[in-house]
Amino acid sequence: MRHARPTGATADVGDEPAVGRRTALKAAIALSVGISVSRTMAFGQDDQAMLRPQAGDWLIKIGDGELMPLTPEAIPIAAQQTMAWAMDPRSRIVRSGSRLNRVVLLRFDPDTLAPDTRARAAGGVVAYTAICTHNGCEVTDWLGEDQALSCPCHATKFDPKNGAHVTDGPAPRPLPALPLALAEGRLVVSRSFTTRVGFELA
Repeated sequence: MRHARPTGATADVGDEPAVGRRTALKAAIALSVGISVSRTMAFGQDDQAMLRPQAGDWLIKIGDGELMPLTPEAIPIAAQQTMAWAMDPRSRIVRSGSRLNRVVLLRFDPDTLAPDTRARAAGGVVAYTAICTHNGCEVTDWLGEDQALSCPCHATKFDPKNGAHVTDGPAPRPLPALPLALAEGRLVVSRSFTTRVGFELA
């Protein structure tokens, strides 16, 4: 008959319960390593979708399952912004892995754009981050009478014809611009965002 071990006593080498615990511990470590490797591999596959828009990327309308590259003519002139993602034209990976990659597109008569804004435009189309520089809400409102973008959270107004500079409200800086070019009639990203995409909490 086996005697009960006093509380707090250590297991002897070769004791079955201790061997069982060591085996379970090794199995748990192996499992955690395997999960870690799997997560790393999965992240590697998703990494391209997390990247900010890259030079040469096409632009596609958010929600377009056909992934059709946008042209200037697809953007209504002097009207509500079009929400877009960038897409790698070779792999067709849509850079939708981060909400900070959302882009707003608007089209104007090029002659109405400030010189530095016109230099970043393509076919009269200008592009900015959709993320407000104040508290990070999405800039979804369009004020037709003012020809201005507006954030619905705290009513900051941005002038898209002049570098998305702040004309009213609490945002501390303009919306970062995304320079564009045309390639075979398509809108493409020519350079990365002009400044850091993000926001400052009040």
